[in-house]
Amino acid sequence: MSSTSSVESSTSSNRLLTVLGPTATGKTALACEVAYRLDGEIISADSRQVFRGMDIGTGKDLGDYDIHGSHIPYHIIDIHDPGYEYNVYQFQNDFLAAYAGITERGRLPIMCGGTGMYLESVLRGYRLPNAPVDERYRQSLEPCSDASLIERLAGYIKLHNHTDTETRDRLVRALEIQEFGEQNPDDYVHMPPMRHLVVGIALPREVVVGRIERRLRQRLDEGMIDEVSNLLEQGVPAERLLRYGLEYRHVTRYLKGECTYDELFTNLFTDIRRFSKRQMTWFRRMERNGVKIVWIDGQKNVESMADEVVELAKQTILSDPDAKNVASI
Repeated sequence: MSSTSSVESSTSSNRLLTVLGPTATGKTALACEVAYRLDGEIISADSRQVFRGMDIGTGKDLGDYDIHGSHIPYHIIDIHDPGYEYNVYQFQNDFLAAYAGITERGRLPIMCGGTGMYLESVLRGYRLPNAPVDERYRQSLEPCSDASLIERLAGYIKLHNHTDTETRDRLVRALEIQEFGEQNPDDYVHMPPMRHLVVGIALPREVVVGRIERRLRQRLDEGMIDEVSNLLEQGVPAERLLRYGLEYRHVTRYLKGECTYDELFTNLFTDIRRFSKRQMTWFRRMERNGVKIVWIDGQKNVESMADEVVELAKQTILSDPDAKNVASI
């Protein structure tokens, strides 16, 4: 995978506000409040919110989009059935389609999410090839050990993204993409130049953990187990739900009788905490790679945080494009 380390300046119409942060920090509520004030629309950057019927476990919080008597339009949510093989290349294409429509309507695109690779694919302009599934190539890899495939993949990219190697299927697909790209150097998505403001929600670790626990209990009370049960009844394979991780992995195991309810809660709580830490690790690495993130205090109320973001936007992406953009990438 190759990427650019910077994004060129562009006209004032090519602008993007991004709201990011680890899970349970209130990204959607903040993004919607800002969208209401700045006439914006939301582009979701969440790898699981693309799937219909996966609502509680993915934290779509669709009620947040109805605010102050208005509905905030959103994109890249509920666009595929569970089980569909969605990837970063498709996200980039869906992002560009949504972005074009929003800018044509004269509104402000606001990307909101916590999936690091999706966010970074836009902010740093990842160039990913449209690699089709190649069964013959996959068969050629069958005799190879995981270790040898990981070594081969490391010859293409830095293995900072552990998700590429956590299962055999993901490892094979990552290699398939990289080797297709080598043979087809012109078949890439190209991100347009944009003026960026990237805002992150910062919270003390203990506050995040407390929010994770409260939200997990709330989601279980709201019917998260029933949601997963319905997906299984609709024919979504258990193996696929296990691959979606976190809530879907642990609830599926519970429904299969592999753990008790108490074990479900304890193990899921632990995994979400670990996931939150991995998200922050990813965001910090993005900063090291040149993405400037303006961190705001997540312990303020939504209105106060929105005040801060709106003022930052006026100083940067909503200002004269020739002025200094202190929050650009």
